[in-house]
Amino acid sequence: MTDITRPALPRRALPALAASSLLVSGAAAAQPATTPAPQTPQAAPPATARLTLLLDWFINPDHAPIIVAQEGGHFARQGLEVRIVAPADPSDPPKLVAAKQGDVAVYYQKNLPLAIEQGLPLVRIGTLVGTVLNTLTVLRDGPIRTLADLRGKRIGFSVAGFEEIFVGTMLERVGLSLRDVRLVNVNFGLSTALMAGQVDAIIGGYRNFELNQLAIENRPGRPFFPEENGLPIWDELIYVAHRDRARDPLMRRFIDAVDSATHFLVNNPEESWRMFIAGQRRELDNELNRRAWRDTLTRFSLSPGALDRNRYERFARFLKDRRMIRSVPPLDSYAVEPVPAVA
Repeated sequence: MTDITRPALPRRALPALAASSLLVSGAAAAQPATTPAPQTPQAAPPATARLTLLLDWFINPDHAPIIVAQEGGHFARQGLEVRIVAPADPSDPPKLVAAKQGDVAVYYQKNLPLAIEQGLPLVRIGTLVGTVLNTLTVLRDGPIRTLADLRGKRIGFSVAGFEEIFVGTMLERVGLSLRDVRLVNVNFGLSTALMAGQVDAIIGGYRNFELNQLAIENRPGRPFFPEENGLPIWDELIYVAHRDRARDPLMRRFIDAVDSATHFLVNNPEESWRMFIAGQRRELDNELNRRAWRDTLTRFSLSPGALDRNRYERFARFLKDRRMIRSVPPLDSYAVEPVPAVA
C-alpha cells in the first residue's frame, strides 16, 4: 500500500491542530469576586484519535471530500488524525477493515451484500458518492445508437461478476440477452479498447472519467445509464467499518468531518481544487482530473451519514433476484447511520 497522507499534508493544516489544542486549556475571563456571573460551559474539543482510511483506488477526484477534510482541518477539528492509504490491490481495503487492520475503507454499495454473504463483518457508516457513476458506453460516431444495436457486438469489461448482470438487465429492456452479445475482458483498458476498435462498447466506465477521457481524445462517447435502463439506483462509493465499530463515536466524528468538508467543497470548488493538487499531488493537475472534478462536484453526498434504507434494501433484492446472493440480509446488520454526536 501507499501512504499518501504524510508527504501531502501542507503547512496550512497545522494551525488548525494548534488552535484545537489551545481550546483545551482556555480559561474563562475573570469575574468580580463579589458578583460572580453565570458562565456558559465551554465544550472541550474531543481528544485526538488516530484513524486509518483505506481508499478504493489511487487518489482521484472521487476522493475530493476526504482530501479537503484533511487539508482544510476538518478532521483536526473533530480531534482526528487520519492516515490516508491508497491500496496496492483494490480488493484489499474491505478485507483489511474486516481483519481490523484499518478503521474505515472506501467501498461500493453494490458489492457490500456480496461481501456480507461471504462472511466479511463490514457495515456501511456513510456515503461518499451518492449517485451511480457506472455506464455502458459506445463511441458517439459509431453505428450503435440504441441498446438494440448491440446485438452481435463485443462489450468490454474489467472485472467479471456485476458487469454480466448489468449488461443482461439492460439488454432485457430491448428484448435481448447476454447470448446476443460477446463479453470481452479488457482488464483496465476500457477506453483504450473502445477507441482501438477491440470492442464495440464498454461496461464499468465511470461517467465522470471515461467519458471525459474519450472526449479529450476527440472520440466522444455515447453513454447508456444503468439506472435509466432497468437497474435500481445505488450509491457508487460508501464508507465501511468493522461491524464491531458500528456504534463507535469515532465513526460519527469521521462522518461529521467529511460532511463539513463536502459542504466547503461545493461552496468553494476552486479553493478546494488547490487543496487537492497541493504538494506531492501536483501531478494530478491535468485536463482529465480537472474535467472529472467539475463533473463529480454534484455527485457527492451532502448528508453522508444519512442512510436511504429503501435504496439499500431494493438493491439487495435485485441481487437476490439475479442470484448474486442467496438471501437478503437484515439491513441493520450491514448498513447503519453513525450514532448521534454527544451534545
